[in-house]
Amino acid sequence: MDRRTFLQLATAPALLGSDELPSYKVVSRYTPANGPHMPGPYRGVVTRVHSENVVDTAADRVDQPTVDRMLSAGMGTLTGAKNDKDAWGAFFSASDVVGVKVNCSGAPAIRASPEIVGGIVRNLLAVGVKADNIYIYERFLDQLTSVHYERVVPQGVNIVAIETPRGSLMGYDPKTYVEVSFFGEDDTRSNLARLVTERFTKIVNVPNAKEHQASGVTGCLKNLAYGDFSNVARSHMRSKTNTFSFIGTLAAVEPLRSKCVLHIMDGIRAIWHGGPFSEDKRYRFYPRLMMFGTDPVAIDRLLLDLIEDKRKAEGAPSLWDRSPDKIDPRAHRDFHKNTFIREPGHIEYAATKFGLGEYDKNRIKVESLEV
Repeated sequence: MDRRTFLQLATAPALLGSDELPSYKVVSRYTPANGPHMPGPYRGVVTRVHSENVVDTAADRVDQPTVDRMLSAGMGTLTGAKNDKDAWGAFFSASDVVGVKVNCSGAPAIRASPEIVGGIVRNLLAVGVKADNIYIYERFLDQLTSVHYERVVPQGVNIVAIETPRGSLMGYDPKTYVEVSFFGEDDTRSNLARLVTERFTKIVNVPNAKEHQASGVTGCLKNLAYGDFSNVARSHMRSKTNTFSFIGTLAAVEPLRSKCVLHIMDGIRAIWHGGPFSEDKRYRFYPRLMMFGTDPVAIDRLLLDLIEDKRKAEGAPSLWDRSPDKIDPRAHRDFHKNTFIREPGHIEYAATKFGLGEYDKNRIKVESLEV
């Protein structure tokens, strides 16, 4: 890390003091579930699985048998279980109703890989979860259907969008929400999905490895927070955003915090600029990895390094660069610019404010495997 980047990292939190944070009102009738809620039983533990053979980059084709081996190795190492059934059985049982929270905002170019999602579903079925009690879900129908998850899962598995049509509030719980005014907008309420409050007993979070123009990265925290609540894009309607505090605030709301028991990050493909979409293939790359854990902060902390190192190698400004002269609405086309002032500090904020996980790399244990 060079001196300039170090200074940016060191001063970033001070640039957004607590007196500048918006005032949040969290309304929920739910209390934490029995047992450990996020960061879960493996606080500060991340299993990182890499394979050179998982994707043919020329054809952009993922190898299913390699994905299956990565899933097996990752879950086995995380839990210490001797077989796949015991590893998945540590989190799920036949009585569960399981939501698989995918990320399809960059589809079809980048999304929660069908090969990974299909593998997750097969393992859930193997521990006795019924097909009609498994839900692959995302906020927007057009993004979700473009991936065609129905091709990789058995009949009976639900593939559902929260907003049908887009903008509809019928899929959200009117009694579970976060109230906050960012810029004097008319609608100041973000509601949690009914599927989370009324249907699921457990959630598997499957984010991508992506740079994000407002939050710095889209990882476990953002996929869970912005993917399960309504009316969230309002947090980054101007160059100075509120992603710093909004992401952690949403992710900590019950029962979302208690029900999300596992995070499996899809880092087979990744985006180092222009995220969360993938309009320009120049900004895609292939880390060929997956990360497993119950601690969303720890995984996202490693994601920061992954994206930051790639940007440095490409000669792009740091994720922590807050220079106003780099702001440009067309920044997704030019990696020297940025649409917003990024807030990668949202990950540390989620850790320190809400205890959602370990941010300090000295307190994160990484088990790295090669498959």
